[in-house]
Amino acid sequence: MATKREQVLDAAIEVLGTGGSRALTHRAVDRAADLPPGSASNYYRTREALLCGVAERLEQRDHTDLTALNRLFGPATVEHLIAALTLFLTHATTTDRVRTQARLALLGESQAVPALHESVRRGHHRLRTWAIDMGASVGLTATATGILVDYLDGAVIHRLTGAEAGKDPRAALEQLVHALLP
Repeated sequence: MATKREQVLDAAIEVLGTGGSRALTHRAVDRAADLPPGSASNYYRTREALLCGVAERLEQRDHTDLTALNRLFGPATVEHLIAALTLFLTHATTTDRVRTQARLALLGESQAVPALHESVRRGHHRLRTWAIDMGASVGLTATATGILVDYLDGAVIHRLTGAEAGKDPRAALEQLVHALLP
């Protein structure tokens, strides 16, 4: 069961992911969490603190998801890597669309908020490290995996904007992974 703090942060993710950066206020978070007015500001006094809390909560939830994804595919093979990346890309842009949009909104906010910038950078580093470890297990270099991660970042944006909506990403990922293998 989620704590009140997690409840506030999950509501903030929902507000940020559905309404964008301008929609994120303490009052909007209180409404989304169905909590009394002032609840969000009791945990996060400033908007900056709330944004940093959201970044940390996203990182927590991402870590949980990546751990589950690693267990799902078992021993490392190129086929498992392609399947995991396909699942990740599809999940991030469908089931987990709001959370992905919240992450992108945080990225924009992080340009003006140094503490948030560090938190966003740390989360991206963790994702990149996970991908490099996964790639290394099937023979991809760190540089090749970096190219793959950069492709995924772009693919997420294209799918969220509708440019690739409904298209199965597997064929493109398969082609890219095989091209990057030594």
